Amino acid sequence: MTQNTAVTTRKMSTLSKLFIYSKKLLTSTVVLSEGFYLVYRHQLYKEPNNPNNTRYVQYFCRRLCDVFNIKLNVHGEVPREPALWVSNHVSWLDVAVLGSGARVFFLAKGEVEKWPLLGTLAKGGGTLFIHRGSGDSVKIREQITQFLKQNIPVLFFPEATTTDGTQIKKVHGRLLGAAIEANKPVQVCLICYVNQAGELDMVAPFIGETSFADHVLEVFKMPKVTAHLKVLPAISVAGHSVESLTEEVQKKMNEGLAELQQQVLKPITVQ
Repeated sequence: MTQNTAVTTRKMSTLSKLFIYSKKLLTSTVVLSEGFYLVYRHQLYKEPNNPNNTRYVQYFCRRLCDVFNIKLNVHGEVPREPALWVSNHVSWLDVAVLGSGARVFFLAKGEVEKWPLLGTLAKGGGTLFIHRGSGDSVKIREQITQFLKQNIPVLFFPEATTTDGTQIKKVHGRLLGAAIEANKPVQVCLICYVNQAGELDMVAPFIGETSFADHVLEVFKMPKVTAHLKVLPAISVAGHSVESLTEEVQKKMNEGLAELQQQVLKPITVQ
């Protein structure tokens, strides 16, 4: 290959990438516009936690998965009965994946409320926000309890942080008390992002010191990824204390993620 040919090839590659970024940026702008249209056309902001609104949340989440080149594969039957949902936490993409698979409202960290555009959409879509270290957990648990008693499903991430998806961190179960007080089951689900090589994807995880904006750009470059969502049988809260329920959720999440990874990841061959 001559030097001129190599330069031309690099320029074509750069132009191709710019075209892809531009196309995805345009598509994401269209989807965000759809989200605002749903919020204001159907006046979701007036009653953001109406259970009927979850269908709009689900539609928007599915459109987000399209934008970010994520294919959803659900393992197990997704229940429609009201429950307190819990999931492992790998990325901000989890919301799009979980919202595509199940009709739920989300609990998010307080910083999300301040995110440009997405924070406004999250509020309009009924998201609850918790501020660490501010005593919000008691108020949030009471609010979740009331939602569950009104048959409004809520999902939160009990690890309280994102991971690389390889394992489950310690489960913080204080909010699980809402399920006990409302006498509603706990619905455990697990997410595993798999790349085209059949390996655990390492682009999707939102970890380390990477900023949200930088990670969005990385996701834009990400080849198609399959998000496997495993839904486990619901856990009855009968006879459970917060402590025992936390232990049960930790156990089920550990086992569920291991089973899902064994099912969807390509076996590692030893040379």
